[in-house]
Amino acid sequence: MEGTDKKCNDTRERLIQAAGEVFAQRGFKGATVREISRCANANIAAVNYHFGDKEELYYEVLKNSLSSVMKKYPPDLGVTPESTPEERLHAFIRSLLFRVLDESRPTWHARLMAREIAEPTAALDQLIENILGPLYGYLTVVVKQLISDEANDELVHNCIFSIMGQCLFYHNSRHVISKLYHKKFGPEVIERLSTHIMRFSIGAIRDLGILDTKSAKV
Repeated sequence: MEGTDKKCNDTRERLIQAAGEVFAQRGFKGATVREISRCANANIAAVNYHFGDKEELYYEVLKNSLSSVMKKYPPDLGVTPESTPEERLHAFIRSLLFRVLDESRPTWHARLMAREIAEPTAALDQLIENILGPLYGYLTVVVKQLISDEANDELVHNCIFSIMGQCLFYHNSRHVISKLYHKKFGPEVIERLSTHIMRFSIGAIRDLGILDTKSAKV
């Protein structure tokens, strides 16, 4: 029984890895169960057995990719109950940068997420509800603590998008940056970059918070 379970798990994992490569290259619509099964060295019926259909396999691949990197770099890495909002923001930015710039992961992870964002499927809604939504909620609390619990929602959301935009820029423009700045994103560079984005963001957040307070009194 144990040997059968291990073989089942091995097949399931091979299908996820093979599907990740195929989906990243061809997209959800262009990928076929036949090609995925062939790349995974598995019977074509194995997809239905383990996942039900191609759509569920696609969601599992996306979820597996995000969950694994979230486990490796959680947004509260190093945070304690005594940590300040500034420290919590730094931890969030640091973990996000490591997630998007981690070169030890298979390249299909980043390519697949970029394709999904550019060509969203129903799976993205599930990811937002189960993984990305809670992540956004965590950052919302931190930003509100930095501004004020009374800060208006638009200001809070704009600050969040600005923080995330800075981090994602380094992923999306990695090739251009390497040509302009001749810099590789190793661990030490990511550490320094996370500190810069944290300081830059906190300065802007505090300035915007002061302006928001003044405008509210007018």
